[in-house]
Amino acid sequence: MQLTFLSPLAYLSRCPSSAGRRRLPAPARRFGKLRYLFEDYALDADLRELHRGQVTVPVPPKVFDLIEYLIRERNRVVSKDELIDAVWSGRIVSEAAITTRLNVARSVLGDSGDEQRLIRTVPRKGFRFVGAVQEMHKSPATWALSVRSRDNTTPATSLPRLSIVVLPFANLSGDPEQEHFVDGVTESLTTDLSRISGSFVIGRHTAFTYKGNAFDLKQIGRDLNVRYILEGSVQRRDTRLRVNVQLVDAETAGHLWAERFDKPIVDLFDLQDEIVSRLANTLNSRLTDEEARRSEQSPHPDSMELYFRAKALLNKAGTPEHLARAKSIFEQALALDPQNIEAMVGTAAADWMGIAAFMSDDRIALLATAEAALAKALSVAPNHAFAHLVLGGLFISTNRALRGIAECERALELDRNSAEAHAQIGLAKYVTGRGEETEAHINEAFRLSPRDIFAHRWLAIVGMSKLQIAADAEAHAWFLRSIESNRNYPLTHFGLSAALALLGLPDQANAAARAGLALDPGFTVRRYADGPWTDNPTYLAKRQRVCQGMRLAGIPDC
Repeated sequence: MQLTFLSPLAYLSRCPSSAGRRRLPAPARRFGKLRYLFEDYALDADLRELHRGQVTVPVPPKVFDLIEYLIRERNRVVSKDELIDAVWSGRIVSEAAITTRLNVARSVLGDSGDEQRLIRTVPRKGFRFVGAVQEMHKSPATWALSVRSRDNTTPATSLPRLSIVVLPFANLSGDPEQEHFVDGVTESLTTDLSRISGSFVIGRHTAFTYKGNAFDLKQIGRDLNVRYILEGSVQRRDTRLRVNVQLVDAETAGHLWAERFDKPIVDLFDLQDEIVSRLANTLNSRLTDEEARRSEQSPHPDSMELYFRAKALLNKAGTPEHLARAKSIFEQALALDPQNIEAMVGTAAADWMGIAAFMSDDRIALLATAEAALAKALSVAPNHAFAHLVLGGLFISTNRALRGIAECERALELDRNSAEAHAQIGLAKYVTGRGEETEAHINEAFRLSPRDIFAHRWLAIVGMSKLQIAADAEAHAWFLRSIESNRNYPLTHFGLSAALALLGLPDQANAAARAGLALDPGFTVRRYADGPWTDNPTYLAKRQRVCQGMRLAGIPDC
């Protein structure tokens, strides 16, 4: 005998009295006149069709209703009761039936119960559609808008923020055997860019319909309803490979950014991974800057526009004032949308950066606030790579290095391009008294992102690790590189002052200390020494020497 599950909402809908009844319109009547684009798929709510590229995907009616409802309610977790009420109109539905429909929905979308790339089960809470979705409102006069239409039809919606298509890279080598490598770069980059918070990336199947043909870039932007186009070329000559890429504003066809990679060929697969990682990391910051610039032009920014504005500021943050301003804007974004996961993680990231750089005496309060924000974010989005990274950084900075390393490794499982995760693992080695191992992890971070926006922090981490092993001259060189990368990071100046003092250069040490105090006037040797980084005896013993160098440089003790 099969047991049935009757939800409270379903029970109310079956009661004779209308008191307390919450009856929702049938999905087919409530939905419609929308086309949802996500990954390689287009779901037409009016025609009740699902397309992958140019292929129509067969979907059972109830499964279609389930997918459409989850997409419509994608900004929140949908309870099982709500799902039954909306899709089954409150009828009695068994647990097995719900599970079966969810499995079919995932199957037709190329998802799985293990991966949960698009439809995520939130334990004890319900379900949520987590894919990046672009809405296209259809006018009454037209029944559909093909993403490859050539009729200059413009969707009746504004361009989605941080929307991009990666056009198939051109193979300039004249060697057909290189085609697989070139296509691999395009496909991998499309996948990796989709991990950028708040992004909408056109699926590779749609993008590859443009392969081998010449198109007007502005027309492509109109056809796909995107703000940005990334195009590139690959050329192999003997033992070297040259890759050219450029980011284009789809509305104006103006070039926003260009880059060239010229690398020796050792292993093509390793080279492909390295190229894609470097491009993904660089484009993450470039696209964030562009979205922040657009946001500044909006008289009434919405929650995500404020998020991009705060994220761009966080990327440049070096002083306590910068971090405070970034956190304030993240909080404004949350005030407009309390469910904005990206802004939620952003507030925690701002607190973490302040804790890690000894920018506040109120570390305990910042830690509690940051951990609470991350716990809330991860309860809704358990596979949020950046949230795991920030949590790892918090653990490493607060005497929980092993747990921090585990969180950073989880972040790398979710986002292989997370250069910062490698840097944080290097920091964990330093705080556990194994400073001689730090440089290798930082070098791996630089391999993935050689011009990273946080390069100054990574260089400073190596500098501190060199002080730990009494390699003062090497520490001096690393700190100078950090300052060349970003002169507004106070901790670098304080580390440099200690290295110079320990090298017997008091005047230069004092100048470095003054430069740091101009950026962070509240910094003291006691704040540095009292920060609960770790109780590791090796770290604590070596730290005393650094503190003495800071005192000799003229940094106030308290």
